[in-house]
Amino acid sequence: MPDPADPDMSKDILHRVRGAGEETVGKMAKDVLSSPLVTGAAKRAMEVRERATQAQEVAMGAFNVPSAADIERLTRRVRNVSQRLESIEDAVERLDDRLSDLGDDTRLRDIAAQLDRIEQRLAGGETA
Repeated sequence: MPDPADPDMSKDILHRVRGAGEETVGKMAKDVLSSPLVTGAAKRAMEVRERATQAQEVAMGAFNVPSAADIERLTRRVRNVSQRLESIEDAVERLDDRLSDLGDDTRLRDIAAQLDRIEQRLAGGETA
């Protein structure tokens, strides 16, 4: 006769009981989920929830209070505007960099002097 104090025998019994328990729970869950009564109740609960959400939105609209969907939509739009504004800021910064390169006073003075010399040559050539 096996010794009940044997640790291997205790582990084997525990393993069998645990396996049977898991199998029983799984079967019960499957039976409950496949029950038309349970699926019908879940479907009705979802329909009630949807109707309650719609009623809440109508009531909030009547009081001119935004719903969570309105706030989410507004948040997305603000985020979109923010991204566009950042791209505009980047473009303005690039344009500013280009203009600052063109705005070098020394370079502009050299170009103006060159234009003056060209005008003098043209003016001298026209009178001659």
